[in-house]
Amino acid sequence: MTATSTTHHLPAGSTASGAYRTVVTPESAGWGYSGLRVLDLAPGGAAEIATGDAETLVLPLSGGCTVTCEGAEFDVVGRADVFSRVTDFVYLPRDARATVRSEAGGRFALPSARCERRLPARYGPAGDVPVELRGAGQCSRQVNNFCTPETFDADRLIACEVLTPGANWSSYPPHKHDQATATECELEEIYYFEVAPGPAGPGLGYQRVYGSPGRPIDVFAEVRSEDVVLIPHGWHGPSIAAPGHDLYYLNVMAGPGAERAWLICDDPAHGWIRETWAGQDTDPRLPLYTADGRTGHTTGEHAAAHAHDRYGNKDR
Repeated sequence: MTATSTTHHLPAGSTASGAYRTVVTPESAGWGYSGLRVLDLAPGGAAEIATGDAETLVLPLSGGCTVTCEGAEFDVVGRADVFSRVTDFVYLPRDARATVRSEAGGRFALPSARCERRLPARYGPAGDVPVELRGAGQCSRQVNNFCTPETFDADRLIACEVLTPGANWSSYPPHKHDQATATECELEEIYYFEVAPGPAGPGLGYQRVYGSPGRPIDVFAEVRSEDVVLIPHGWHGPSIAAPGHDLYYLNVMAGPGAERAWLICDDPAHGWIRETWAGQDTDPRLPLYTADGRTGHTTGEHAAAHAHDRYGNKDR
């Protein structure tokens, strides 16, 4: 493993602090906007959160909670784990104080982005989260677009969840978003991973990040549950799910652009793979779930997934 990869691959527990199992701040990452904490609450536990200059989400990874902020109270149903269902969540504005309480205990991701506008605290229902299928064949994956520019209002924060069935590749073709052009925007990105265990124990996956001319970075990481990969720049992908182990990752993105947008550029050496998807079916294991726990895709979802991948420009 290179010195660069040890800087950008953060193994589970390596950034733990107090009640937080994971702590990534703009300062610790060496950039300006994106952050992530993962809060661990015992049954009956509570934590006070000060958002400071960053808008912040409370997103259950396991368990449910009640979030209180500025006189409003939000009951968050949550989920058993990231492989069980789409979850509801809460948006907290910058310069706010909130309390998170969990009667049964759980783990809660707090994606954040430094921002200027102060928007109101509000609840994001699981039923309003678009579940999108992308790719085809062994590049099939599911994207839960809970806080993307088209689906949820925020100032700078962009966040989504990606589920990749075992033996599939996602975040492919490799792509980047590290400069401001007509077709690309500058976004710092955090990948937070969870891997479904198998009958004999924990699972694993792999993440690749590599540089573009004049901007070196070199990461080829074996990732396990609660690992983090930081992507300040460069081509990233694939994210590889090992056979027998479904792969989950939470993407957190933010950047300096005046517009909150998610525009990417494919590595020209690999972008051709998109053209092959038109003749392939979406993996029948997808969606792994929806907000109501339903699995398996319909013809309409299948067609919509292909339409997006052929004519859209996003990739996870």
